[in-house]
Amino acid sequence: QVRLVESGGGLVQPGGSLRLSCTASRFTFSGYFVSWFRQAPGKDRELVAQISASGGTTYYEDSVKGRFTISRDNAKNAVYLQMNSLNPEDTAVYYCKAHIYWGQGTQVTVSS
Repeated sequence: QVRLVESGGGLVQPGGSLRLSCTASRFTFSGYFVSWFRQAPGKDRELVAQISASGGTTYYEDSVKGRFTISRDNAKNAVYLQMNSLNPEDTAVYYCKAHIYWGQGTQVTVSS
């Protein structure tokens, strides 16, 4: 079956960086928007960033603008989320979504 897998999460100090990756099996990202969502404890899942099928259009939630960058490599069938200047409010489980498919999430914890 289709499987999306996120990786790259972990524990990082405030001000640090992480790069999340989303790869897929039995599914090709090309031709689809791909999104990164996150869900913090006790909060609703929120859209963080999105990239168009061509990669030419991106969207960012206001709190991550200028700090996060979404990108894609259709040749590698992968989508990335570069996260810089992380702060504790970025702590959440991060999910990628393409078409109707979701990954299982990767935990990002920002703490000193």
